[in-house]
Amino acid sequence: MGLRKLEYKDIPYMLEWMHDDSVTEFMGKDFSKIDEEQAKKFIDNSINDVNVNYAIVDEFDEYMGTVSLKNIDYENKKAEYAICIRSKAMGKGLSKMATNEILRIAFDELNLNKVYLYVSKDNVRANKFYQKYDFILEGEFIEDMYIKGQFKDINWYRILKKEYNERMK
Repeated sequence: MGLRKLEYKDIPYMLEWMHDDSVTEFMGKDFSKIDEEQAKKFIDNSINDVNVNYAIVDEFDEYMGTVSLKNIDYENKKAEYAICIRSKAMGKGLSKMATNEILRIAFDELNLNKVYLYVSKDNVRANKFYQKYDFILEGEFIEDMYIKGQFKDINWYRILKKEYNERMK
């Protein structure tokens, strides 16, 4: 289990979760229209000056999901965290492992001070994960995202470098 760069061999598995309503039901972006060519372009640009996207893989190097730092702001030392995993990978500890590793990269390698995320308030599973992981709820934005024809409230979370270091002791 670990993280690695995204590869073209991951495309069928990426498209699997992107086209799985049970995985994407709380996401603001409609991934159902993503095709193989668009997935290739995403992989080609998966690591750049403002985004790092890694494959989450199992012990057999099979793609299980993607974990990312997006909108990296080096001046203000912060980035947005995102994670998505395939249905078959849920509940197996891969999200925790991937979160530990992407936060290590954020704080130890990129020298960031803050990692933040937002999630639909209706996504109970994700909210429980972030709270269990000690992300701090900073606030709620009312009717902030338009998801599948409805305005949804979102929760904003953060973890600071000092909070992460304390957690990892």
